[in-house]
Amino acid sequence: MDYLLDSNDYLLDSNACMTDLNGRSPKLKQRLESHKPEKIDMCSIVKAELYYGAMRTRNPTETLKVQKKFLNNFSSLPFNDEAAEHYGKIRATLAAKGQLIGPNDILIAAIALANQVTLVTHNTREFNRVSGLLIEDWQADADTDKQVKLDSKQKSK
Repeated sequence: MDYLLDSNDYLLDSNACMTDLNGRSPKLKQRLESHKPEKIDMCSIVKAELYYGAMRTRNPTETLKVQKKFLNNFSSLPFNDEAAEHYGKIRATLAAKGQLIGPNDILIAAIALANQVTLVTHNTREFNRVSGLLIEDWQADADTDKQVKLDSKQKSK
């Protein structure tokens, strides 16, 4: 398979994972398949959100089996001390502005910043509030995706 020549590494948000697992976005699937597998990561927070969702389905055992097969394709980035420091900065900054986002989203953003990876999410509205966080929406149109990158880079200046 021919992969994109891309120097970025990516972290998948839970909504991107669920969209792919449910087969709801051919565009997302194509983007996932266009990158070398080692360029795309997962994190324990996203895994936790997926496992929670699996436990709420009609058939948790089967859902977990499918999820684990999907998750085995990716390395998992930890929430470490560097991510903890980013978390503190993000939460304090957003709280001061009265623009808090979900606690798990702050954890995911902190992991992305600590590892200097681009977050792949369809939840651009909330994650755009995090200064310095690079995000891409692989479900969006190409022009929208470029704008998300520009907005994200502009706010980090």
